[in-house]
Amino acid sequence: MKRATRTLILVGCFAGTPAHAQERAAIGPEPAFAPVARALTTFIEREMRDKRIPALSIALVDDQRTVWSAGFGEEDRATHRPADASTVYRVGSVSKLFTDIGVMQLVERGEVELDAPVSRYVPDFTPKNSSGKAITLRQLMSHYSGLVREPPAGHYFDDRGTTLAATVASLNATSIVYPPETKRKYSNAGIAVVGYVLERRSGEPFAAYLKRSVLQPLGLTSSAFEPEPALVRRLAQGEMWTLHDRSFDAPNFQLGMSPAGSMYSTMPDLARFMSVLFAGGRGSGGAVVKAATLDSMWRPQYAPRGARGGAGLGFQVGALDGRRMVSHGGAIYGFATQLAALPDEKLGVAVSAAKDGMNALTDRIADEALRLMLAARAGRPLPAIDTTALPSRALAASLAGTYVRGNVTVDVVARDSTIVLRSTALDHQQGLRRWRGDTLLSDDGMSYGTRVWRRGGALVVDGVSYVRRAPERRLPPAPPAAWRGLVGEYGWDHNVLYILEKGGRLTALIEWFFEYPLTRISDDVYAFPNSGLYAGERLVFTRDARGRASQVEAASVVFPRRSWVGEDGDVFRITPVKPAEELRTAALAATPPVETGEFRPSDLAELVLLDSTIRLDVRYATDRNFLSVPVYTQARAFLQRPAAEALVRAHRRLKSLGYGLLIHDGYRPWYVTKMFRDGTPEDKHQFVADPSKGSRHNRGCAVDLTMYDLRTGEPVVTTGGYDEMSDRSYPEYPGGTSRQRALREILRSAMEAEGFSVYEAEWWHFDYKDWRLYRIGNQRFEDFAR
Repeated sequence: MKRATRTLILVGCFAGTPAHAQERAAIGPEPAFAPVARALTTFIEREMRDKRIPALSIALVDDQRTVWSAGFGEEDRATHRPADASTVYRVGSVSKLFTDIGVMQLVERGEVELDAPVSRYVPDFTPKNSSGKAITLRQLMSHYSGLVREPPAGHYFDDRGTTLAATVASLNATSIVYPPETKRKYSNAGIAVVGYVLERRSGEPFAAYLKRSVLQPLGLTSSAFEPEPALVRRLAQGEMWTLHDRSFDAPNFQLGMSPAGSMYSTMPDLARFMSVLFAGGRGSGGAVVKAATLDSMWRPQYAPRGARGGAGLGFQVGALDGRRMVSHGGAIYGFATQLAALPDEKLGVAVSAAKDGMNALTDRIADEALRLMLAARAGRPLPAIDTTALPSRALAASLAGTYVRGNVTVDVVARDSTIVLRSTALDHQQGLRRWRGDTLLSDDGMSYGTRVWRRGGALVVDGVSYVRRAPERRLPPAPPAAWRGLVGEYGWDHNVLYILEKGGRLTALIEWFFEYPLTRISDDVYAFPNSGLYAGERLVFTRDARGRASQVEAASVVFPRRSWVGEDGDVFRITPVKPAEELRTAALAATPPVETGEFRPSDLAELVLLDSTIRLDVRYATDRNFLSVPVYTQARAFLQRPAAEALVRAHRRLKSLGYGLLIHDGYRPWYVTKMFRDGTPEDKHQFVADPSKGSRHNRGCAVDLTMYDLRTGEPVVTTGGYDEMSDRSYPEYPGGTSRQRALREILRSAMEAEGFSVYEAEWWHFDYKDWRLYRIGNQRFEDFAR
């Protein structure tokens, strides 16, 4: 997609000046920072292309001036409205800074004390705490309270519009995970409590109080903790994505724990906030907070004496190339944000991207922007920004495999020039790209900086060597019987929790990307590791009479089991949009699209005549298909002869492994494709071809198939059933068991070795490489001689 770019210059934008007038009137960076803007524009546009970022905005601050702000891409993809400086983003956990500023105002006025029990201000806040140490505001603001990450109600997954009061009240059903002040455990629930203190003390709804007492005095006129119409009109359309490469529009529901992550803002507004920080807490209308208060917020809490980095009050305290840096990132559905400031140099940057999980990218843009600004201010040449590129297919193939060191396993998965690193030492996979020579670097938007290279037959990851393990020729064992009722999907369309088996461990894949091996406490109780998003928390499964889990309470959040048609091996079925006979009549009366150009003559070969050990299960000749009616009058399967011969070679390749091919469909007359499309609900159209373009099945170069076990004659069981219109059908779907995924991979490898490629949304659908050389066909099976 071609991405529009609009660059806006904000000249002399002081905190407190009306936002929209500045953002619309400015047209270029301040001269001293023009080279910085050019370098960042080149870098950002490259990264957006490589990582498919729909929209991104940025603002740079030099003390009391916003010296440049720009937008890239499109804030509304439907209308192609370009993103600019006034584009609104959901800034996620950056919200916490403003909630904490609100509390510090009360501290300055003597209305609350950071080290008093928070129950003094919210008497009905009573989570189970046997430590003997009371929970305080200081602990909550620095994430040292030991509270759960998410409240049972109003949590990150909760789209019911739960109130802040109900959110905080739900915490009374929880127990603290760690004794206060003993371990940093990031807690959205904790900041919900902090915000509720403001609501209780003020007698106003939290969002209204924050706007009046914090946002307006800061001069933030394009920011709010609730979806005001003027902001929603300019809200970028956030994008979600999954590990199996499905993307969808981000949900925009309000969080019950609003103080922890519900803020809407523009990058110039966040720039004004940093200008107030650099002015010692003074906005255009006077002091918002005192300079001494900010200094206290920028000191690491519960850190060893002399520590220069750690968790401050709200702010993360660290360093950039030896310079003190205060910052906070934000991640919420479809958005990634970074706010970073060098308070001693009075330089800052705010950047937000409208794609889920892209925080490594926004962090990196912020860091590189600050380095460029430091150089520009000092009159030094601007430092070069490192870039990466796709590796060659040869390099990718040479690295693919499994490597081990002690109890750590590293898998390198190569798909053409795409390489993914998966390690039991990491909580999410990392995409690798070529950096220097044959050295690879993780650089996928979610991660950056892991270095990987070969040393002889070993793989070196950040200096640690792993030995290549010989390919496993045996299938992974079936999981224990006690797990079979637990493996599955839980949650909601906007956020699915996968419970899967991987490497002999029951594993949770949560918030789309984060994977954690679980420790068994009992048959129905498991624990997250003591690190990661849900450190120390538990999962409790509830089973039905059949032994299948109906829900799991994971880290205090109840995830209902997701069921689907075909879950128990039944045929997946839909309710057609129109009756089948009406669909058939219309399709037979229609005409395929006209094609121009040179094509090979059709030479369809019947597969079972080429090799009688190829088996058929042509469900479209029965009612055992998604439309529940026969669409073929004969159970036959054809492919163009080169594709058919390649299929026979794949079949014989699989025989050496103990499997044969079981064919569901091959050549498909065009009228059947039209029936399928016209009868399928629009939200399932990614699983049915567009008849206006024709399908590869129509050309005789696509085949739907699975494998059968030569020993038993039974079809193999993989992650999803044939024609199932769900995420489980994607060839990279991460759920299920190791055995199911291995079977899926055996089939894919055999087919790819003979010139087929798998369709992105169906593990059973393979296209032959020469499909473009054949016309769309519409001959019915009855027209072919037997």
